[in-house]
Amino acid sequence: MARTRKLPAKKVKVAKEKRSRSVISKVFGAIGRFLGKILRPFRFVLRPFKTRPMRFIGRILGKIFLINYFRDSWKEVKQVTWPGRKETTQLTLAVFVFAISFGLLIAVVDFGLDKLFKEVLLR
Repeated sequence: MARTRKLPAKKVKVAKEKRSRSVISKVFGAIGRFLGKILRPFRFVLRPFKTRPMRFIGRILGKIFLINYFRDSWKEVKQVTWPGRKETTQLTLAVFVFAISFGLLIAVVDFGLDKLFKEVLLR
């Protein structure tokens, strides 16, 4: 019985969820593309920095000045799904209600302990 070779499966492109970009990210993206087009002829300046010793120095400086930390933090912030206006309003209201109720509870306990200690100590 002859072995037959399986044909490779066709790769199907999966459509990424289209995220709505904020106005600020659109503006910064446009500025970045514009600067990239302007500075493209000056790429030869960066060539020495792509050598192995310079990449090593760049990694060291990146760790010293926390550049990698800020880059990774920015990537994480971009991945966050931010709540909408309605959800933000609801959560803010919940925080205020909790803070006021907890403050009232602390005030009642403080008032009660104050009366108790005045009664016991000043008697």
